[in-house]
Amino acid sequence: MTLVSMFHAPASALSAFAAQSGPAVFEETLADEDAREALLDAAFGPARFLKTCERLREGRLPADGLALAMKDGGRLVGTVRLWHVEAGGVPALMLGPLAVDRAWRSQGLGARLMAEALERARELGHGAVILVGDAPFYAPFGFSRRATLGLQMPGPVEDERFLGLELVGGALAGARGLVRPTGAFAPVEAALLAA
Repeated sequence: MTLVSMFHAPASALSAFAAQSGPAVFEETLADEDAREALLDAAFGPARFLKTCERLREGRLPADGLALAMKDGGRLVGTVRLWHVEAGGVPALMLGPLAVDRAWRSQGLGARLMAEALERARELGHGAVILVGDAPFYAPFGFSRRATLGLQMPGPVEDERFLGLELVGGALAGARGLVRPTGAFAPVEAALLAA
């Protein structure tokens, strides 16, 4: 079964794919923070903080239940997070960053993390996911540029990398305009705003 047919298959097929043997996927904890940041630094370098998507994440908490850590024993080998945004007036999630430890790449772990993240987002009742990434990797999960044609990011992105996926049919149909963050503020940011 291909990823495309699995994604459009019943949710149980996605769960089976995400539950394959190898490193396991857990909800991220505070104890994962240092390892996650080291993994992201190794994968993307310091330029990751300059990306437009970072403007939508900084100072915010990821969506509840959608900050995932993939571990081999106690070692973090993969990470993905989803964030609350408003996509041109429509509630959505923004996915990213997704990273897998260099020693574990080319083993399908990124695809397993994606399948797990999308399955959990669907189970939690979210209607759409947007991201900025490589279309050849994300297209098998149903992401396309067509889903984001009416949207603009709050900074520069390459149009062909700005992709969307409707978890619920028509969820992005009326989405027009700017993508902006809507997630809960991180505790430090919330304290600064209250001061």
